[in-house]
Amino acid sequence: MSRLHDMGGRFGDGHIQPAGRDAPVFAEDWHARALAVTLACGALGQWNIDTSRHARERLAPLDYMRFSYYEKWLAGLAVLLVEKGVLSREDLTSVDAGTGTDGVAPHPLAARALKAPDVAAALAKGGPADRPSDITAVFAVGDAVRCRRPGGNRLVAGGHTRLPTYAVGATGRIFRLHGTHVLPDSAAHGLGEAPEPLYAVSFPAGELWNHAEDPCDEVVLDLWQSYLVPA
Repeated sequence: MSRLHDMGGRFGDGHIQPAGRDAPVFAEDWHARALAVTLACGALGQWNIDTSRHARERLAPLDYMRFSYYEKWLAGLAVLLVEKGVLSREDLTSVDAGTGTDGVAPHPLAARALKAPDVAAALAKGGPADRPSDITAVFAVGDAVRCRRPGGNRLVAGGHTRLPTYAVGATGRIFRLHGTHVLPDSAAHGLGEAPEPLYAVSFPAGELWNHAEDPCDEVVLDLWQSYLVPA
């Protein structure tokens, strides 16, 4: 099942307008605040990056298309906060909810709040997704592989996956083995990290697009082993 966010290679959505080299990091002040509150809420430990990506993907199509980039982030965050029981819909409309002011008890997760002095260290630490795994790499650099068909999440109907629709059925070659990493298709749905080998796979542009801009162009995708079969 494909969702609206899976837009790669689709016609009719207009040209990408890259920002100039001198463009500010955030076009508007509230964009920085949207990023900050998303990271701060992630520090509460109630979901992972794959869960948050899936929350944005699940936005109603009408909302997804009309929202700007950071509006999608905030909408997905609101979905997670309510679904995980961190806040209620009513809480999201109250500026004093969970702060301990006006007689309201502090939130049970208040002790996990990301404080300003800890932000730099938290960002520097990041969230590495490499994990040990008993699954052995079956492909080597230079091997020809094909992205499985059909694509999509094989664990959860309509679930999160990192295999883009435009690559389904395409043939490429292993460019690099990254080691073993958390499988998003599983982690996004609370089914465990299920780490497996992750490869960088190089595809000729003509393998992906009917009218490639240049036949010498290549696209490199990071793909998990369960997405691939021998070509």
